Amino acid sequence: LSFLLLYFRKSLITPLFFCLLLQPPQTLLSITTKPNIVLLMADDLGIGDIGCYGNDTIRTPNIDRLAKEGVKLTQHIAAAPLCTPSRAAFLTGRYALRSGMDAINNYRVIFWNGGSGGLPPNETTFAKILQQQGYSTGLIGKWHQGVNCESYNDHCHHPLNHGFGYFYGMPFTLISDCITTEPPEMDREFRRKLWLYTQMMALATLSFALARLTGLISVSWKTVTCLAVFSFLFFASWFSSYGFIRYWNCIMMRNHEVTEQPMVTERTTSLILRESISFIGRNKHKPFLLFLSFLHSHTPLLTTEKFLGKSRHGLYGDNVEEMDWMVGRVLDAIEKEGLKNTTLVYFASDHGGWLERQEGKRQLGGWNGIYRGGKAMGGWEGGIRVPGIFRWPGVLPANTVIDEPTSLMDIYPTVVHLAGGAVPQDRVIDGHDLMPLLQGKVQHSEHEFLFHYCGVHLHAVRWHQKDSGAIWKAHYVTPVFRPAGAGGCYDRGFCPCFGEGVTHHDPPLLFDLSRDPAEAKPLTAETEPLFDIVIKKIGRATEEHRRTLTPVPEQLSSYNIIWKPWLQPCCGTFPFCWCDKERDI
Repeated sequence: LSFLLLYFRKSLITPLFFCLLLQPPQTLLSITTKPNIVLLMADDLGIGDIGCYGNDTIRTPNIDRLAKEGVKLTQHIAAAPLCTPSRAAFLTGRYALRSGMDAINNYRVIFWNGGSGGLPPNETTFAKILQQQGYSTGLIGKWHQGVNCESYNDHCHHPLNHGFGYFYGMPFTLISDCITTEPPEMDREFRRKLWLYTQMMALATLSFALARLTGLISVSWKTVTCLAVFSFLFFASWFSSYGFIRYWNCIMMRNHEVTEQPMVTERTTSLILRESISFIGRNKHKPFLLFLSFLHSHTPLLTTEKFLGKSRHGLYGDNVEEMDWMVGRVLDAIEKEGLKNTTLVYFASDHGGWLERQEGKRQLGGWNGIYRGGKAMGGWEGGIRVPGIFRWPGVLPANTVIDEPTSLMDIYPTVVHLAGGAVPQDRVIDGHDLMPLLQGKVQHSEHEFLFHYCGVHLHAVRWHQKDSGAIWKAHYVTPVFRPAGAGGCYDRGFCPCFGEGVTHHDPPLLFDLSRDPAEAKPLTAETEPLFDIVIKKIGRATEEHRRTLTPVPEQLSSYNIIWKPWLQPCCGTFPFCWCDKERDI
């Protein structure tokens, strides 16, 4: 009997042992090792600009391949409709106003490398936690979260102070002012006024001087001199900043070192791609986090000769197709190093496409598909609904579509948990771990309510009524489109968050996005039986949400956003800031 028991035990253990050996290696790796994490973020890309989201005029085969091999989210929501606050929320997993990174005024983004505002040092980014978990962390491309606080080299807002062990890219954002042949973009109307005031002062000074010389009026030379000095000081006060935007804002850095001032835009794309592939190669033997923050597809739409004129959607389409090619090169590098099955890849945009960005008849901004509105609009779907794609072979299902509300803020707890870390317990984290949803272990997103801000002003609230499948959205404030019915604020170039350019709604405009994703027909108490119940439910949730907010320093205050010469990153002795350290590499 003992012989039979021993034989039976061996016959059971042997095939079990071989079954374990034959398990797919990626499944074992997903359980026993930390994955590499590659985060790809486009700039100003509309959800309607990608093939896998319905575009048939712009070719994006590599991004489409990610969706085919992974999970595509159809209700992926940015926490803000502009670069700086959206990326602050992405990095911290918190609404931007919790860290002071949303604006109370019309200056809603970081405006100068030489400003003092930025992502506060006491905020804990996911990069910082992953770095503590043993990850090599790198940021390649756009930052736009500030640089310095009190001196030109304290780097309190710099990526290296927020958990990134390596940084190469723009501390600011790409703007048309970076190219001498493009019309100015930054504060265009304000600069025109400053020029007008300067010319008026100069004309007044000249008139008084001529009047004094001809004896037409009795005016002392002292008065003329004082007026001339005042006019010069006024001119110098603004031209010292706005007159040298290329030198102050259009710079490239490697870690703390300025490498190009101003940047040489003709080679920026190739350098960013080279740095990304190099980072993957250098860190292939240990877990790494690569945040590739594209300068595409923000104006001035830097596009290399190879892609110019190749799309059916003009320069914007050329630029998006070049970005897709860059995505393909990064995916090829991951596969070449044998890391495909151990790497989570994520692709998204920081917010919706910029509808109003035009030069003459040229459309230079993106397309947001069926969704109303665009960049800078805090409530309408077109400004905040973005692409969201995840790929991790063997761990996440392929060719899967999830139609549940998710947020860019969800990346924070997702990657932190994958790295074996824990989210901070001393602050509110608004994001949720997406892995159970992505793997199909749960059917619904953890988000019941999402709050849509324009600056610090709450414009809309979304309620995911999970038991019925309805997704209610109440708009308390909407921008006034001009011309009427145009779908954007073409008279301003940007839709405002407050003031005469917005309309307040009481009762709020209500939509059910599950039935009307384009937000075309607002519901009323007469057309929707649940109207009052839904509005009250959303109102109570808003009150509870506001009780979680605490006062913090305003990083985008008027003082923090102005240019301060003593904070300006400079590769020489200020104000002689000029260098090209990449030329000989």
